[in-house]
Amino acid sequence: MAAADSTSATLRHRDLCSRGIRLAGKMRSDVVDLLDTYVEQQGLDASANVAAVEGVPVAAVERWDEQTGTQRLLENLAAYRAFRALLAQMLEEQQEQLGEADATLGRALAAVLLQVSAFTYHLEELLRLEDRGPPGEEAAVVPEPPQLSLFERKLRGLGVLRELAQWAVRSVRDLRQLAKAGSGSGTAASPAESP
Repeated sequence: MAAADSTSATLRHRDLCSRGIRLAGKMRSDVVDLLDTYVEQQGLDASANVAAVEGVPVAAVERWDEQTGTQRLLENLAAYRAFRALLAQMLEEQQEQLGEADATLGRALAAVLLQVSAFTYHLEELLRLEDRGPPGEEAAVVPEPPQLSLFERKLRGLGVLRELAQWAVRSVRDLRQLAKAGSGSGTAASPAESP
């Protein structure tokens, strides 16, 4: 009976990782499309250099290959909870700024926000499967952004979307590592896979 439960948990783990990889891949594709629309609609230069934005989680990590599966999941969860709040702020600012004048950008932002929310839930499910419930939401509160000019808000949004695209790439890699670990092939990543 225990062996059957173990096999069932392994299959569920593998299935959740596979679905998560597909969700993250689709999200990255949609974020890249949104970035193009955002840059065009906001009148920005696609190559604009954006400094690190306060409250935006950075996808790059030192010693990525040394992280445990649980560490990967917890970092992903914290990042996507932050992105969910950041995208909600962006959507609100977008509606205040343009009203209904630019429904295309608003719809695209709302669609990505839904994907981020779904992916957040997916990560919580993976953590539950590992017998580790997700941490409480209070840790994911994004600080209120400082009063920014319209142009600074546009650049901030660009920074948020760029980093979200990078997180989607990292999430695919993290979930692939998690799937490997779940199938018994170890947890170490090759240096070439490091984000």
